Parts: sequence; structure tokens; C-alpha cells
Amino acid sequence: MGLLTNRVERNEIKPGDHIYTYRAVFAYSHHGIFVGGGKVVHFTRVETSSTSSSDAYIQTAECPIFPHCGFRQQNSGVVLSCLDCFLRNGSLYCFEYGVSPSVFIAKVRGGTCTTAPSDLADTVTHRAMYLLQNGFGNYDVFQNNCEDFALYCKTGLLTVDRLGVGRSGQASSVIGAPLAALLSSPLKLLMPSPVGVATVTAGMYCMSRYATDIGVRTDVVKVAVEDLAENLGGEIAEDGQLIT
Repeated sequence: MGLLTNRVERNEIKPGDHIYTYRAVFAYSHHGIFVGGGKVVHFTRVETSSTSSSDAYIQTAECPIFPHCGFRQQNSGVVLSCLDCFLRNGSLYCFEYGVSPSVFIAKVRGGTCTTAPSDLADTVTHRAMYLLQNGFGNYDVFQNNCEDFALYCKTGLLTVDRLGVGRSGQASSVIGAPLAALLSSPLKLLMPSPVGVATVTAGMYCMSRYATDIGVRTDVVKVAVEDLAENLGGEIAEDGQLIT
């Protein structure tokens, strides 16, 4: 995969891959785990009367490709869908694992790679299918989103500090950009050149993304998927769903 894009063809992905596609003219990306057979397990907001179609996965019609497309347990945001419905006519991208720090920092956009290594494909698909049956807690755009779900399935890593940003590189980019601008603003007095200010701001933005990557953070722990409910601060109800 290239430095500027992680775009791949369908015949290049395999079970256990972390894939994603862009929504709303590249405004944000949606992530999931490819489990084979043209199917993807992904995590969304639970659809309610106040949830817009851009926030939740909504099965608007019966899928002609996969009869169980859109399957989810009651009140769970973890969904099984076909690859076509997951992509919604968007392009297919594959998330990279185990990249070097230099490659990570060079990536223009967050939510495309991590320095953390991936677990074996069988372990990844097992986590995804287990969470399809048992849930992944409540969706939160900064703390527990679709990228967090895919990252957990691939690595088994959870964030200990629930008050900070989650594992999502996409979320850390949103937080990192204004933070970088804020940190670099005092330097304007020392660097009258707009180019100098822009360079420092960009550098701090990249470093803030790197500092929140799960591959270098110290506030993450490896958690077995069977123990996930306890570590998410919830419990398993009689119907098997996670209560948070």
C-alpha cells in the first residue's frame, strides 16, 4: 500500500483484514473487519428515532446478495453485512498494522494505520464474531467508535483511561488538529513567517497523532474478548448483551 492511499481491490483482502471506506465526500471513514465470504462485521450507533442515517447503519431494503445482511443482536451496534452494503458504493481501503514510526507520521490523515502489530487472522475473526453475538458496549464517537472496534478485534488492546481519547486514529486527528494549533500559537511571536508557523503546526499535529497511537501508548492493556464486558465497565445480561 502506498504512502498517500491504502486503497485495495476486493480480491486483495482476506479474512481478518481491517477494512474501511469513506463517507460524506471523505469527511470521515467507516471501519470493519472482513470475515470472509463477502461479509463484514462492523460497529455503529444503535438506530433510534433520533439517529440520522449518517450516524447509524440502516438496512433500507432486503439485500439481494446476502439474506442475513444487517443482522445484529437486539440493542447491539455490532452488525454483520455484505461487503457491498458496507461500502455503499464507496472505495475499499485496508488499514495497515505494524508500520514504522516514520511511515505513521508521514501519513497525512489519521485512521489509516498503526504501529501496533496485528494478531493472527483466526484470532481477529473470532473476536469479531464473538462481539457480533455479545456486543461492544455503547457507541461513542471519541471513546468507542467503529475504528476502536476494528482496532480491538485486530490487537485485543483496550484503553485503560476511559476519560481520554479512545484508540481511534480518526478521533485523535480531530482532537490533535486544534491542539496542535493551540500549542503552536505562542511560537508566532518567534516566527513571523506564515510558512514557519504552518510547519510547526503540522509537526505538532503529526506528533500528537503519534502520541495517541495504540502502538506507543502506555494506557492500553491486552484483554481477552471473553473478558471484555468486565473491562468495558459493564456486565453480561441473560440475553448475552453487554450492559454499560
